[in-house]
Amino acid sequence: MRVYYSLYGRLLSLQALYDAFKRVKKNKGAAGIDGQSVQDFAQNLESNLKQLLLELQERRYQPQPVKRVEIDKDDGSKRLLGVPTVRDRVVQQCLSNIITPIFDPDFHPSSYGYREGRSCHQAISKATLFIRKYHRQHVVDMDLSKCFDMLDHDLIIQSVRKRITDGSILNLIDMFLKSGVMIGSSWQSNDKGSPQGGVISPLLANIYLDAFDQEMKRRQHRIVRYADDILILCSSEAAAKNALKVASHILEETLKLKVNERKTHIAHSDDGIKFLGVVIGTNYTRIQEKKLKTLKVKVKQITKRNGGKNLAEVLKELNPVLRGFANYFKIANIGYILNQLSGWIRRRLRSVQLKLWKKPGKLHRRLKQLGYKPPFKSIKMNSWRNAASPLASYAMPNNWFKEIGLYQINEVRTGVLVPYC
Repeated sequence: MRVYYSLYGRLLSLQALYDAFKRVKKNKGAAGIDGQSVQDFAQNLESNLKQLLLELQERRYQPQPVKRVEIDKDDGSKRLLGVPTVRDRVVQQCLSNIITPIFDPDFHPSSYGYREGRSCHQAISKATLFIRKYHRQHVVDMDLSKCFDMLDHDLIIQSVRKRITDGSILNLIDMFLKSGVMIGSSWQSNDKGSPQGGVISPLLANIYLDAFDQEMKRRQHRIVRYADDILILCSSEAAAKNALKVASHILEETLKLKVNERKTHIAHSDDGIKFLGVVIGTNYTRIQEKKLKTLKVKVKQITKRNGGKNLAEVLKELNPVLRGFANYFKIANIGYILNQLSGWIRRRLRSVQLKLWKKPGKLHRRLKQLGYKPPFKSIKMNSWRNAASPLASYAMPNNWFKEIGLYQINEVRTGVLVPYC
């Protein structure tokens, strides 16, 4: 295993910093504690990068504290994020560009989170292979409590030092870890954790958890891990119980993390294994119900009848949501669900258009244009019930929605696993 002694010089390049900024700009993200956005930084890009380069050359660079941001989780709790300033994100990205090629090739083959060229779909496909082809149907579903917030700083540095002994690189990583958090106007130190939201945090978490991956591999346990979502796939319940005991010991005693006992459990694939938004069964894969509910909430928000937007504006907002949902969950067997959703979405759009027409006369005029002959029944134009009436369907047939550009989720091919590494 090769050890790298001198890497800091690779940071001291204007081109390297510029390449890092392009990646930061592509990833977007909010401003840090200084209030400077990516666009603000870009307005004086050359000057800002030269200043960063000078500070790095003279060893004067000091990362600023991250900005605390809270986002809601599905279970009602809060996920704590730490948003670095743009200048710190540029340096972190530059550092990540240098050290990722050193560590990534040797990561466990069943580790899929935050790795270039790897995806949730691949992780789901790998777990499905273990369950259906190799009959490892007793599965330990492990959940870690606040994984990013629990990473031990000394263990992170020890893990990195196994491959990189450049003191300047190690010192830079240590500064990022200990830069602290701004909560409102108060600074708070952090003696452990790597703030989720930082550019380099996912790489450090993978380096940290690779010790778990490799030890499980050495003990011949089959795992699939996506960040802190871990499945251990076993051939019997007894083997699963043993794997849970072994994994818990490694994670809690060796890596000083906390296993969430409330969410960690052993399940059989006949009952379904929840993983990355889907439920993997012995013979099928379906979508988790809460993900379907989340989509419906978004669609309802976009297709409000009193939104005041015409259909073109509604579709501009709606289509990316539908496309993202269908393209992610097409790995599951959801053809029937997509057909149902498609009909429900069309009904909501018919309801929007009826409200925009306001008076039955406009609906009747539309029907005449399509070749239907009066007399026509007069209906309430703001009624959800009437959005499913024959008149609304005649005026706005299914093909019409395709013609005006509605993304056709019912035409997406589903239940197809993807190639995995």
